[in-house]
Amino acid sequence: MIKKSLSSPIPFVILGIFSIIGLFIPVFSDFDGSKLYNFADIAWMLISAALVLLMTPGLAFFYGGMVSKKNVISTMLQSFIATGLISVFWVICGFSLAFGKSFHGLIGNPADFFLMRGINAHAPWVLAPTIPMLLFAFYQLKFAIITPALVVGATAERIRFTSYVLFMVFFSIFIYAPLAHWTWHPDGFLAKMGVLDFAGGTVVHISAGCAALAGAILLKRRKVHIEKVEIRPARIPYVLLGTGLLWFGWFGFNAGSAMQANSLAVSAFATTNTATAAAGLSWIFFDSVRGRKPSALGFCIGAVVGLVAITPAAGFVGIPQSIFIGFFAAVCSNVAVYWKGKTTIDDTLDVFPCHGIGGIVGMILTGVFASKKINPAGQDGLFYGGTQFFLHQMAGLVIVVAFATTMGFILFKLVDLIHPLRVSEEEEEQGLDLTQHDEKL
Repeated sequence: MIKKSLSSPIPFVILGIFSIIGLFIPVFSDFDGSKLYNFADIAWMLISAALVLLMTPGLAFFYGGMVSKKNVISTMLQSFIATGLISVFWVICGFSLAFGKSFHGLIGNPADFFLMRGINAHAPWVLAPTIPMLLFAFYQLKFAIITPALVVGATAERIRFTSYVLFMVFFSIFIYAPLAHWTWHPDGFLAKMGVLDFAGGTVVHISAGCAALAGAILLKRRKVHIEKVEIRPARIPYVLLGTGLLWFGWFGFNAGSAMQANSLAVSAFATTNTATAAAGLSWIFFDSVRGRKPSALGFCIGAVVGLVAITPAAGFVGIPQSIFIGFFAAVCSNVAVYWKGKTTIDDTLDVFPCHGIGGIVGMILTGVFASKKINPAGQDGLFYGGTQFFLHQMAGLVIVVAFATTMGFILFKLVDLIHPLRVSEEEEEQGLDLTQHDEKL
């Protein structure tokens, strides 16, 4: 009976219950922050939130273009559904878990902003004092949306849609919310350790990459992977379009994380573009050194790796250092993809080698190249004599990798017990577009 639960009315009933509860949440007048708010900051953060949301359909095109033709729609929807699913979850209790009153630096109080109760009347967030708390909450929502959507690439072409929806909810509760609280809440224990993550190297990319690795291992290999059948990408123009949308949206992701329309946002904007450009070129040039032809796919993957790697460092490093970060991260991820290809791990779209390794490299190099001259609220990295900060950064990195990987295994296993993760061999053969959604490209 449990295994049929997601094919039953239960999800619809749960959504209906919360929608009815919302009718009885009291309405509060807006917090009078006219003397506190900076309207240029509000405008910039509204734009940034919209830019970050655009990244999720960009990711859907990026992933959808790389899978086989019979799985394009299913892969894209598995990413895109997060825009609806996590939006509702975040309003119910996700924001409270991540940014509510801290419980020993581990998690927020889920009741603090239940269904966004009273958020209009709340004073601004302590680290974003010039914008309304509601705007901060919905800017952070866009990060929460894309993170579980990233995992899709590792489990593509063989996971049940309903099972993945359940995994997204579990991931948001037990992996994303704790990591966001640890890292970005002033009372989070990683923040108190001095770990720096400007826009999501640990919270978004390492968490998604490590959980993706766990999912790929637990789901085991596709038939085509076992038989070593070469799968040509269904739509490379989709990959190019997705990369363009990701690159464009990432300016809101990184520059928006300054939380103000200020010089730090400009610096993060510049380092983001520079590292991304360097990484895209590094990937295809490195391919050429190894005797491969430069490809559109290679440049796109390299650019995304650069976006990932600069994310934790964007507001802490200078533009010259960002070139090295992009260059080095692309080489590391390229080699990781090659090594993974020699194993039996079936990470369909190389999520761990690109997002996991890219995020790890970015976190390490943040510990090396961060400078107080760029951001006085940061630290000086190892390159500038900050040995203690570097060691704290490495300790935080180890904690996050261990936590995200272990919890990824646990959550995928839990979902499998509730509702089988893997489609049947016949469904895999037919393709998930038809068997999961009754749709066809």
